[in-house]
Amino acid sequence: MKKIAILGSTGSIGTQTLEIVRDNKEFEVIGLSAGANIKLLERQIREFKPRLAAVWSEEAAHELRLRVKDIPVKIVSGMEGLMELAVLKETSVLVTAIVGMIGIRPTIAAIRMGKDIALANKETLVTAGHIIMPLAREYNVKILPVDSEHSAIFQALQGENRSAVNKIILTASGGPFRGKAKKDLESVTMEDALKHPNWSMGKKITIDSATMVNKGLEVMEAGWLFDIPISDIEVVIHPQSIIHSMVEFVDGAVIAQLGTPDMKLPIQYALFYPDRKPLKGEKVDFYKLGRLTFEKPDYETFEGLQLAIHAGRLGGSMPTVYNAANEIAVSKFLKKEIPFPEIITIIKNCMERHKIIKNPNVNEILETEQATYEMIESR
Repeated sequence: MKKIAILGSTGSIGTQTLEIVRDNKEFEVIGLSAGANIKLLERQIREFKPRLAAVWSEEAAHELRLRVKDIPVKIVSGMEGLMELAVLKETSVLVTAIVGMIGIRPTIAAIRMGKDIALANKETLVTAGHIIMPLAREYNVKILPVDSEHSAIFQALQGENRSAVNKIILTASGGPFRGKAKKDLESVTMEDALKHPNWSMGKKITIDSATMVNKGLEVMEAGWLFDIPISDIEVVIHPQSIIHSMVEFVDGAVIAQLGTPDMKLPIQYALFYPDRKPLKGEKVDFYKLGRLTFEKPDYETFEGLQLAIHAGRLGGSMPTVYNAANEIAVSKFLKKEIPFPEIITIIKNCMERHKIIKNPNVNEILETEQATYEMIESR
């Protein structure tokens, strides 16, 4: 029986992880955490009976305690609660599906306790990859990517000599505005941006896909995960989202991982690694599919992708600024406080005003995040 805990159990990745648990008796859920969705977390507690559940605010924790007072579960709150969940003695795998840099400290704590990490939290590696990856090697912990693209690369590299890798090719659907000119984005509404052509995801990541910021974050994350320079990572637009990513080797061979656009596949692969298990759902039908197409990214229209590559090359604290500025900008767009193109303008302005810290520690990363938030709010 593999015992797992989930940071962010009520989000898209968290709920799909629990669907996999529901279909496989090999797992036991020891801990769950959520932000503010207390009603769904209560239902999850009643179904999966974890020993510990964490929420962010003490007010939410108080409400949850009243809701589940008939169940033997400990309810905790705040960063202390997340840290307690991350280091639960019984768990062997921590699924980090929480959104934001709030996931950094719990991930570090779990690694130090020798727990494998099923990683769906981009911000952890984007902002603290220089801390996380050496620490994982020191404690002999596996970082198992849950993003479909990084899982595809991880799968393509199985049994291969890493020194024979020539480059990584990250595929991108292009989002809902593929083929649009920059001026076309001026009139984009929130409803337009949330209509992803292939994937069903949370609002924040869907907006990130529309700006292609998400692909930029994935470029930075891939650099840390696979110990490869940003210059050796290429982005290719692949509208069908069937090839999830590829690895090109020094002899010219390219190995790709294909599958339907379903996040359960990479989640399950991480949970069962190195084994494969049957998975319910649609499989690729090549006769129905007919063809696969590829395009170059439009770096002028989707400047957020180019800014991410620049931030990744600069390194240090710049990826934190990029990520933090995007988080606030997307939040403002979702509240209809700013137009769609302003997301990238905010990121660019923050990057231009930031003085890089070359090798930031966790405190400096979080201070940079806060300083970026304050920079935006003081405009």
